[in-house]
Amino acid sequence: MAFWAMTLAVFIGLVALSVDFGRMAATQSELQSYADNVALAAAGELNGLSDSITRATLAAQTFIIDTQTFGDGDVILSNEGDYQLAFFSSPPTPTSSGIATTDPYFAGYIQVTATQQNVSAVFGAAFAALTDQGSGEGLVNATAVAGFTQYACDITPLMFCAPSIDFRADDNIGNSILLRSGGQNASWLPGAFGFASPAGSVEVDEDGVCAGLSGAKLDICLISAVGNRTSCFAQSGIDIAGGQRVGNFEAALNVRFDIYHAGTNQLRNDPDYPPAPNVLSSWEPASGQCIGNTGVLALAKIGLPADDCYDAGSCSRFGDGDWSQGRESYVDINYGGVDPFPSAVTRYDYYLAEIEASAGGSGGLLGSLINDILPQCSNNTSSDPARRVVVAASIDCLNLTMSNGHSDVKVIEFVELFLTAPIGLDGSKDIWVEIVAGVGGGSGGSDDEARFREVVQLYR
Repeated sequence: MAFWAMTLAVFIGLVALSVDFGRMAATQSELQSYADNVALAAAGELNGLSDSITRATLAAQTFIIDTQTFGDGDVILSNEGDYQLAFFSSPPTPTSSGIATTDPYFAGYIQVTATQQNVSAVFGAAFAALTDQGSGEGLVNATAVAGFTQYACDITPLMFCAPSIDFRADDNIGNSILLRSGGQNASWLPGAFGFASPAGSVEVDEDGVCAGLSGAKLDICLISAVGNRTSCFAQSGIDIAGGQRVGNFEAALNVRFDIYHAGTNQLRNDPDYPPAPNVLSSWEPASGQCIGNTGVLALAKIGLPADDCYDAGSCSRFGDGDWSQGRESYVDINYGGVDPFPSAVTRYDYYLAEIEASAGGSGGLLGSLINDILPQCSNNTSSDPARRVVVAASIDCLNLTMSNGHSDVKVIEFVELFLTAPIGLDGSKDIWVEIVAGVGGGSGGSDDEARFREVVQLYR
């Protein structure tokens, strides 16, 4: 009888303690679920814009409502009194404290620590009173770490230096940019461009059109081929090499203008390297149908001009979007002074209008200019108007120390750039482009779901 009484007391005590531990475990699970969801909701706003931390803080306050059952704190978990937030450029891990930041550009990760809850142990309190051991209370907490990044896949592996960390493509749609190569003996100033690759990753899509290529052939393929080419670039970090890395850089981009020269001569009739459906420029062949290495400036036509401020000397690399004087010359020379597309605002709009007008192939509104708009050299023509659009990573080079290239560089954003003129035919390595839009994040760009993904991930 005494033995059974002692055993029963121990058994009842174990059952009682299991109830208390169960209440603590349930509360911890509730707090962890709340912390996880707050972290994910807030991390989705960390896109590097100047108000990203403000938006992340607001999302944490308003997007998530949860409950906890047994703690002494709030039953409804719904506001900043129920958690603490911390932002990081490098995430905290079980073995690292991470790199804390208050800079919205670098804040790619958030740590949410749920407010600690005290769970009163009913049976444990009785045990504590009888034995004078313990407090009869249990403290419960939870922590979650989440992050955001954008991935861009099968894009042109190019980057350019933005004029400032706050530069956004959607605020500068229609503006010209004069891109010049950076790295090695050149400076990484705003407007410099370089060759980019995924940070710490193989840059070639192993199942894509560039698989098995190397050297200059690989560089040309990555820049000018259609279809799957590259691995995915993460906004959180890319690797950069100098612009001079690409030996046939100009030739690779000129494929889009129906110009095949240097390392692209043999690709003229390769269906993986077609020209755009509109290849109008200021250049024409010295003889025959192909410009190649012997192009000359045309007298009876001109290509799309840059912003007027370049001729006026009031801008250097980044224009202001005003091309009204250049447009008058474009219309005078190409269309006899009568603008056939008055509603086209940007050069890209004008380019698209010319493609639409040339769809019948008989001239019509375009007259004899249609022979200069439609490709004449290659047997292939891309049906995609965006063939003359490249996607490049915008980088804050002013805050980097780069003697040539750099590794694991954060991307401000990925930007669509419209090529307005062939490259290198005038002896320079200048790239003239117009800003189409930023891509991803609900911007005005061609946010193709097959190429651009925004990922919010729970890390801890």
